[in-house]
Amino acid sequence: MSDDQGFEQESFFDVGPAQAAAPRPAASPAQRARELRGLLDHAAWSYYALDDPEMGDAEFDRLLRELQAIERLHPELDDPDSYTHRVGGFVSDQFAEVTHASRMYSMDDAMDLGELDAWLARTDEALGASAANPAAYTCELKIDGLGVAITYRDGSFVRAATRGDGTTGEDVSANIRTIADVPAHLARAGLEKVADKGFGHSIEVRGEVYMPRHSFVRLNEEADEAGRAAFANPRNAAAGSLRQKDPKVTAARDLETFIYAVADEGPLSISTQTDFLAWLGACGFSVNPHAKRCTSAAEVHAFCEDALAHRADLDYDIDGVVVKVDSFASQEALGFTARAPRWAIAFKFPPEERRTVLREIRIQVGRTGVLTPVAEFDPVVVAGSTIARATLHNIDEVRRKNVRVGDTIVVHKAGDVIPEVVGPVLELRPAAAPEFEMPAVCPSCGSPTVREEGEVAYRCVSIDCPAQAHERLCHWVSRKAMDIDGLGDEIVSRLVASGLVGDVADFYDRLTEEALASLSTGRTSVDGRDILTGPVIARKVMGQVEASKARGLGRALFGLGIRHVGASVAEALAAHFGSMQALMAADEDEIAGIDGIGPKIAASVREFLSIRENVAVIERLREAGVSLEEKHAEDVRPQTLAGLTFVLTGALERRTRDEAGAALKALGAKVSGSVSKKTSYVVAGEAAGSKLAKARQLGVPVLDEAALDAVLETGEAPGAASSEG
Repeated sequence: MSDDQGFEQESFFDVGPAQAAAPRPAASPAQRARELRGLLDHAAWSYYALDDPEMGDAEFDRLLRELQAIERLHPELDDPDSYTHRVGGFVSDQFAEVTHASRMYSMDDAMDLGELDAWLARTDEALGASAANPAAYTCELKIDGLGVAITYRDGSFVRAATRGDGTTGEDVSANIRTIADVPAHLARAGLEKVADKGFGHSIEVRGEVYMPRHSFVRLNEEADEAGRAAFANPRNAAAGSLRQKDPKVTAARDLETFIYAVADEGPLSISTQTDFLAWLGACGFSVNPHAKRCTSAAEVHAFCEDALAHRADLDYDIDGVVVKVDSFASQEALGFTARAPRWAIAFKFPPEERRTVLREIRIQVGRTGVLTPVAEFDPVVVAGSTIARATLHNIDEVRRKNVRVGDTIVVHKAGDVIPEVVGPVLELRPAAAPEFEMPAVCPSCGSPTVREEGEVAYRCVSIDCPAQAHERLCHWVSRKAMDIDGLGDEIVSRLVASGLVGDVADFYDRLTEEALASLSTGRTSVDGRDILTGPVIARKVMGQVEASKARGLGRALFGLGIRHVGASVAEALAAHFGSMQALMAADEDEIAGIDGIGPKIAASVREFLSIRENVAVIERLREAGVSLEEKHAEDVRPQTLAGLTFVLTGALERRTRDEAGAALKALGAKVSGSVSKKTSYVVAGEAAGSKLAKARQLGVPVLDEAALDAVLETGEAPGAASSEG
């Protein structure tokens, strides 16, 4: 990997002798040990119990290793309750307790290749390995998710539990059932491989529940828009989503799994981890495709280096590589310590963090009036790209992170995707750095700001706020709303500045082709004259505006930017009421009675439709010919793809993925964002990535764009695939 991707590669991969972490200076080793135990216990509580970490992984690992070093040098200070003897985890009293079939252990860490080599050498020696008879290891990506144990009896799903404290977990069966790639029944191909070799009455498999990065980005965008607290990273989002009392919340969060272990492999008559992973795939589980059997330290090194170099290419978080002895018999011979197996180690990646200087905290006003503080700092390269700003979400987050203008701050990318401020370097804080305060008035329009009871967000109360108008207009023309191609952020800004457009109805009853053609682009020609938009572009854009009139009620409702109404809620409202007129006549209780729409959303919809200015805009849209009704039954195409699930990945030439998805849905298909054994087809365009790889691993049929064209034209899918496949 190149140096500009943000890693100090040479120092990290410098293979040297393993070095124990030396204790920090303290009044005495006993006092420092007590201090470290308190810090670790509090950090573990925040991480596992609250799903709200207050300490980074690298800092936690450093403190744990320091405590291990103290206990190693001073055996008299060893305490059975010390975190060095415990499996990280927590069991909440919100869920029923589940006792695991066998203990779920933590993993010892290797922080560099020198420590990894030392472990390989010790393990080879313990196994009696030699150059002529080398030990085999399985290398697997270390998924940054939430550990779970799933029990099957006679091949059928029975129960699922979190790791908890390693011995006892939380019963999350109802939530796990909502995850698409968790099979309700093990595939016959997997059962047949072992049924005649003593497959037992029940089996407990183990793995990680994780949130894909694209889902994490969407979830936090929705949280910011609604004024809710954002998740710190995909792992926390997965944990918070899985530990919900309402399975519908979990189902909406787009979680996925990778399974990689079993409580007791004896009944399977399988002798290696490599064969076990193959068996899991045959049973229908999602198994990470990036696993390799290695027979030398050089091969293990190469796998670790490749995983680090390509971690940003994945659609899920990894924080290292797990190296396991491949032979189950050898694993049993090596056994366990108090908290971890001796036959496995986690090779941890370095934190992708950089220091920079916070120059300003700027307030951004969203389309729903939410004021969001945004950190602007000196540009810095992190994970291969330059970042210079990151959202701070809300005032509570600013307070928690304790950042101030002028601070030297640590930044990274949450989930290797979203720029995030980790916190300040306090010893470098300027003496006069002021504490940040949210403004009492909106920076865009000067209207008062309010913070509603029970919410973390400050809002601008003015419906005439120019910043909200700009964001609302951009939202209306976006792909998932009215999909008006050519009206991007820049041209919308110029339309607003010129006074041509102030609300969404202006696109239809005020904006003309002539006015748009005469709009300045903000650039000048070589002779100093303004460059105008011109008639060609104006004609195309206005053609898109005209076409958007037929998008239907669901997209229009979403495009209006009603608070708490996302695309799926808008579709549900449109399907239930059929017309804007019927929705406007409905009371709050009727709206709240729709499946998946509760009192909070109903109140927001009712409030929006009771505002005179909003009703006036809706009436102007109707008069301009914008369809505010759902399609009549006679307009609906036969639902020939009902029961089939499609996943779209890569770039298509003749349509966007959203357009392709809408066309498939019009034929009755379900369109999912993740690949599982229940996926019927994956449509792969150019530069298709991990979803295509997963489809091939699971044996899901893959269609190119020509095959998709045929499906949309005929309404028929190739072969006899079904959603149960």
